[in-house]
Amino acid sequence: MKNFFQFAERNTNYKQETLAGITTFLSMAYILVVNPLILGQAGMDKGAVFTATALSAIIGSLLIGLLANFPIGIAPSMGLNSFFTFTVSIGMGVKWEVALTGVFIAGVLFVILSLLKIREKIINVIPQDLKHAIAAGIGFFVAFIGLKNAGIIVGSEATFVSIGNLTSGPVLLALFGFIVSVIMMVRGISGGIFYGMVIATIVGIFTGLIEKPTAIVGSVPDISPTFGVVFNHLGDIFSPDVLAVIFTFLFVAFFDTAGALIAVASQAGLMKDNKIPNAGRALLADAGSAVAGAVLGTSTTASFVESSAGIAVGGRTGFTSVIIAACFGVAMLFSPILSVITPEVTAPALIIVGALMATEISKINWNNLAVIIPSFVTIIMMPLTFSVATGIALGFILYPLMMLGMGKLREVHPIMYVLGFLFVGYFIYV
Repeated sequence: MKNFFQFAERNTNYKQETLAGITTFLSMAYILVVNPLILGQAGMDKGAVFTATALSAIIGSLLIGLLANFPIGIAPSMGLNSFFTFTVSIGMGVKWEVALTGVFIAGVLFVILSLLKIREKIINVIPQDLKHAIAAGIGFFVAFIGLKNAGIIVGSEATFVSIGNLTSGPVLLALFGFIVSVIMMVRGISGGIFYGMVIATIVGIFTGLIEKPTAIVGSVPDISPTFGVVFNHLGDIFSPDVLAVIFTFLFVAFFDTAGALIAVASQAGLMKDNKIPNAGRALLADAGSAVAGAVLGTSTTASFVESSAGIAVGGRTGFTSVIIAACFGVAMLFSPILSVITPEVTAPALIIVGALMATEISKINWNNLAVIIPSFVTIIMMPLTFSVATGIALGFILYPLMMLGMGKLREVHPIMYVLGFLFVGYFIYV
């Protein structure tokens, strides 16, 4: 197994990979609770969605771990489940069964694009500076999510965002977890982020900030209300609204995943010659999990940027993803315990990981204005728009324009010009 996952080449071991897998799972586990709540508002059975969420995470994480040897967790995307419910089902009035069929079709198209290596080709032609900007931008985005989940940053009508109540119990718990994790990390303790989460959870339970689980073992909800529903509605997708939905699922998931892969590969030191090794297999695994998730009964799956939490602990191979899948399998049986994994507990990990990922900003060529503008826009717009895909899109529009303005037309790959035009059309349409 060590040879299969290339432990020696990537300087890792079973303990390091296992801790990384558990850490990533704890950072992702909220999806088991949140996804059923969001999709339930579209009329879907919450119990069935819970089981579909866990199974799709198991399938996706195993696929990317075994096929591509990547330390990444895959599960239903938070942004796309909200789009599914609030924009498509509620806003456009599309029945959830038809919307889910749209997710399935988008997933099939993903598989085709991956097999033809079109997705891999697009990722490989992205300029190195933009790849660093994407990784750094996701770092700021992840940290912003952590600050928001901790209650350190809150919404404000006057200033858009503002400082939260730093004396409230949940915020103090998050700050405590942050300090413990940082101290462990600066002292060179392997797995400091993971141990910080565990200690914060224990303190939260003893202080009453986190409720004790009412049970240890729970039954696995029936998946039959959502399983295979997509096959009964394939004839309902040929309408302008649903076709537009399919395109949007395709667009957002494509670049969310591309951004996550670039960021994770950069953080783990896997990027070689501006290319991601086994990128084709990673993208195929991601596409395959999207198809499986739709059949099971959940919105589009994607590579989770929270995977960077496990990489910060030392995850370097697909064995980390195998552990993530195993944790989701256990979680199906011990679902009541998930209540102790609160946003305040996982927030410190996201803030720390965001800081680590943001170091990619130092690798950008800040002496070239044609690079500075698109890189800065890519970075800043990810947290401000709460969308990785939007930040990438804006950067991809500006980069060819900047290079064109400097008379460096031939230094930009033609695919970048095509993407720039497509993104302009996307923003006009949306």
